[in-house]
Amino acid sequence: MKNTIAISLPVAALSMALLLAGSAYGQSAMNSQSSQDSANQSAAQQEAAQMVRARSYLQSTLDAKDSRPGTQFAAILSQNVHLKNGSELPRGTKLIGTVATDDMQMHGASKLALRITSAQLKDGKTIPVKATIVGVFAPETENMQGYNVMPGDEEANDWNNSMLTYDQINAMSGVDLHSRIAGQNSGVFVAKKKDDVKISAGSELALAITEQGAQATGGNDGN
Repeated sequence: MKNTIAISLPVAALSMALLLAGSAYGQSAMNSQSSQDSANQSAAQQEAAQMVRARSYLQSTLDAKDSRPGTQFAAILSQNVHLKNGSELPRGTKLIGTVATDDMQMHGASKLALRITSAQLKDGKTIPVKATIVGVFAPETENMQGYNVMPGDEEANDWNNSMLTYDQINAMSGVDLHSRIAGQNSGVFVAKKKDDVKISAGSELALAITEQGAQATGGNDGN
């Protein structure tokens, strides 16, 4: 009986040591993940603080079936935009983007990821920008009161810099919009129940936008 006890105690001690080591590793991993999440949140907040609201409309229709990564598209600003570093993007400025790959790994039958990277002014100057899509609205010719609606003037842009993620469910007839301020893409459109994502010409893209690499020097959060 004494021999049995002598053997069992080291085994129990070893088991306890392994349990404590596993617990410590798990806690360390949780702390590491928490620190990373906190850092990501802080980075997103800093980016958002430099962004302002903008309203634009698609120059031509985008169709996931016909668009491949690298396909270029353009959206036109429907209002003047004053960036926080002092630059101004006048109404009519062309925002240039490309079809990208989904960096959020969204699930769906069809997806269309977009990335806006530059603004082309009418004088030919190009400004590198980062833009997040914070709303999409189908083209309209008149509002509920019967007044004519110009492209890019369908809905007000109510984004503010505390909004770091955006999920617009059923944004356009079975198509959802997902975007992240800290993401590389401007947004990802996902259709879960149909095999195509199509965004018509004239559709409004509400944006949060900043000059890429610029340092904020004051101002407000947009138009």
